[in-house]
Amino acid sequence: MRILSITAQKPDSTGSGIYLTELVRAMEEMGHQQAVIAGIYREDRPLFPEGTAFFPVYFESEELPFPIAGMSDEMPYRSTRYRDMTEDMADRFMHAFEQKALEAVEAFRPDLIICHHLYLMTAALRRALPEERIYGICHNTDLRQMVKTDLRRDFIAENIAGLDRIFTAQQEQVELIRELYGVEEERIRVIGTGYSQERFYDRGLRKRDGIIRLVFAGKIAEKKGVKSLLRALSAIRPELVERMQLTLAGGAGNREEYQEILKLAERCPVKTVFTGRLDQDALAELYCESDIFVLPSYYDSIPLTLVEALACGCRAVVSELPGLKPWILGNVPGADVSFVRLPEMEHADEPKKESLPAFEKRLSEALRESAEKGCTEQADLSRVSWRGLAERILNA
Repeated sequence: MRILSITAQKPDSTGSGIYLTELVRAMEEMGHQQAVIAGIYREDRPLFPEGTAFFPVYFESEELPFPIAGMSDEMPYRSTRYRDMTEDMADRFMHAFEQKALEAVEAFRPDLIICHHLYLMTAALRRALPEERIYGICHNTDLRQMVKTDLRRDFIAENIAGLDRIFTAQQEQVELIRELYGVEEERIRVIGTGYSQERFYDRGLRKRDGIIRLVFAGKIAEKKGVKSLLRALSAIRPELVERMQLTLAGGAGNREEYQEILKLAERCPVKTVFTGRLDQDALAELYCESDIFVLPSYYDSIPLTLVEALACGCRAVVSELPGLKPWILGNVPGADVSFVRLPEMEHADEPKKESLPAFEKRLSEALRESAEKGCTEQADLSRVSWRGLAERILNA
């Protein structure tokens, strides 16, 4: 089969970008011919399997004289928020991807097109390519944009409803997809997520030196719960805190917010290390050296970083995101994960300020309990793989 995968963002940054790249790799190993369209900068050099046809859409160019449009308001690279797009910017954005898609269809002749994110680009391509078979993959940030942003909402909903299939990670997203886009439930498939078994596995790198190593991976941003994490660590009893070390792996989102996080880290009694963004191999090694993976995010789907950390032998403390606990219990038997009830939310990803102290107290207690365990059993991730995910998509 000839498969064209499309994203409006970088294909090698953030969870959805890695998702696309790993799917392309899995489908190539299954014998399918691959092509990719992605939004990048001219200095970027995405890595795909040999033989993958690549059709770049360049941002900060004459055609698109603004940064890459990011599905999250804070991206780990320079980006444009959809809510800040003018009508002219939206027109240019849609035209650029429509033209590149027409070029790719003419040159590559795909049997199937897979678009990532149920948002503006996917809607534009559904309209521009009415005869093509197009599947859409929901990454949850698209749902957040539809809830929070007025940008061409009716146009997006109308055209997303015309997709041949929609895939999402978990059952809890199905009802919101139906509500936002008017899609019949029979065209929505719940497929979970995957991870790279060849890269993420326990390499036996943990030191037995009495230090409790915590790791966070993702955008260093308030909405990922980083500020709450630093405040929660400050509340743990001193004799345990002095044995802890926290590594924050990831790029900055909002620069002003990042500076605030740096100041919080300076006041935190736990030694905190900022690594910046790591490639996948370096991240795998960091997980294998760490004891506890922490993700107190206010909004997410099934975090790929959580699955990868569990595969590397970490136990975990994470926010009880909608649908996450039943998915972990059903797909990753034996996973040592502590779920922390979320604060009350004002919007899709914004907690009520007055509810944060109680959330941070729950987080602090969960971290203390996890730290006192001392060791964990290896989780069973045999049901989760990129190849399995690719098969579920293609068998639809």
